[in-house]
Amino acid sequence: MLSRLSIRDIVLIDRLDIDFADRLAVLTGETGAGKSILLDAFALALGGRGDQSLVRQGVEQGQVTAVFDVGRDHPVRALLAADNIPAEDELILRRVQFADGRTRAFVNDQPVSVQVLKQLGGALVEIHGQHDERALIDTGTHRRLLDAFGVLEEPAANVAALWDARRQAQAAVDAHRSEVERAKRESDWLRHAVAELNKLAPQAGEETALADRRTAMMQAEKVAEDLRSAHDVIAGTESSVPALSGVIRRLERRATQAPGLVEPAVKALDAALTALEETRGHLESALRIADFDPAELERIEERLFALRAAGRKYNVPVDELAARAHKYNGDIALIDAGEEKLKSLEAAATQADVAYRSAAQTLSQARAKAAAALDKAVNAEIKPLKLDRAKFSTQIESDMGAAGPHGIDRLEFWVQTNPGTRPGPLMRVASGGELARFLLALKVVLADRGSAPTLVFDEIDTGVGGAVADAIGMRLAKLGRGVQVLAVTHAPQVAARADRHYLITKDTLEKGKRVATRVTELASERRREEIARMLAGAEITNEARAAAERLIKAAS
Repeated sequence: MLSRLSIRDIVLIDRLDIDFADRLAVLTGETGAGKSILLDAFALALGGRGDQSLVRQGVEQGQVTAVFDVGRDHPVRALLAADNIPAEDELILRRVQFADGRTRAFVNDQPVSVQVLKQLGGALVEIHGQHDERALIDTGTHRRLLDAFGVLEEPAANVAALWDARRQAQAAVDAHRSEVERAKRESDWLRHAVAELNKLAPQAGEETALADRRTAMMQAEKVAEDLRSAHDVIAGTESSVPALSGVIRRLERRATQAPGLVEPAVKALDAALTALEETRGHLESALRIADFDPAELERIEERLFALRAAGRKYNVPVDELAARAHKYNGDIALIDAGEEKLKSLEAAATQADVAYRSAAQTLSQARAKAAAALDKAVNAEIKPLKLDRAKFSTQIESDMGAAGPHGIDRLEFWVQTNPGTRPGPLMRVASGGELARFLLALKVVLADRGSAPTLVFDEIDTGVGGAVADAIGMRLAKLGRGVQVLAVTHAPQVAARADRHYLITKDTLEKGKRVATRVTELASERRREEIARMLAGAEITNEARAAAERLIKAAS
């Protein structure tokens, strides 16, 4: 609730501090005393439109500070957290208006945008009457109030969640269908590529191995004849190896006769035979390698040509063809599996749609029942408010084609002010005074459901008196038992039912050179005197004082 309002240098107000409490508080005073200025200043602190004309003449800036006591579970704390604003025990909204038209907004002394201030102010205060920019203009608010009246917040939240699930499921279908269609467009090419690569069956490292084999074969072809000639010399008919072997045997037989002469020669000849034998082995190995089938060379060249052509075609190195073939095989598998997955996603989307439609239809039916009960209750409340010939109704249009997170219903509060007249939207058909009384009846019916913690009613008793004014006072007092109510009034019957009474006056200062608005809380005798003034006018009589006393006693 609003606990304190401080105003500095706004129009006729130079310095003003008002402490408020819960229940019903009224503000009274003569016409022109500054009641509208007070509400304009309050609206400024709540994020209302700034205006340089609000700044008191002769100063550079004015400011308004509104202090609220906010419960730990109030929704406004979620708004504070979303904007990273420290949440203290008190919530302080402050607006500075400069004489050049600029404004600055603060929440708990942290600079914020006017939009943030307005969002917070809208959650804390509703102003009805001459400041109906904060009243029930938005038809979305009508839906929220009806849901609050019918205790349908939980079903409505469920419908919103099902709508989100339905939207996400359909988005998943659309995204996957797009992928499947793209894959289908490429599937013919992919299947051809897979068939071609699977037939080619490339292996990692195959190009290098084939190229090395081809190089070796081509080089061997050039030296094969020389290798054969060398082999003939070492191991052919003209080989000297047998002769050398015979020489070694003869010398070994003579070794006992002259070992010093023979053994060095035998040893050298034996090493030579060993080297020749090793040479023969190398030559035979080289001949085996050089001894290739020309058809094999042709097959290697054809294979290399095919592999390299495939690499160019698929724009990858030859060694990566095997990996590309594996990827394409996976893409084909995904295409085939994608059809099955699409069917599964479509089934899930259909299920989500059915669940949403069912819940939305059920909510719509519940809203229709709640609307009938709300209409009956509001119409019962407006009769004593000099609206006995008027009729309140909740218009609901249900269309599954216009479904959304709030369901399938478009609803709006309508009124018919007189029999035979055309009913229409509440905000368009009702006049200012009628509108305020309709809203009062609606707020009384809703009690503490769907309401801001502070309600302000600006002269909703305009043009009425007697029993109607008393009925308004009774309903404001009843409403004040659930939420904080501030009422600007000219009706003594309303003032008599207040728990707190504030008098707004305009004082003359500086020997008549300047006037300033003042606010004083009244009690006992001063309060009776003010109510007597409201009854009698300029001259307060004893009869008026007695009537005021009777009003106060009757109200209490």
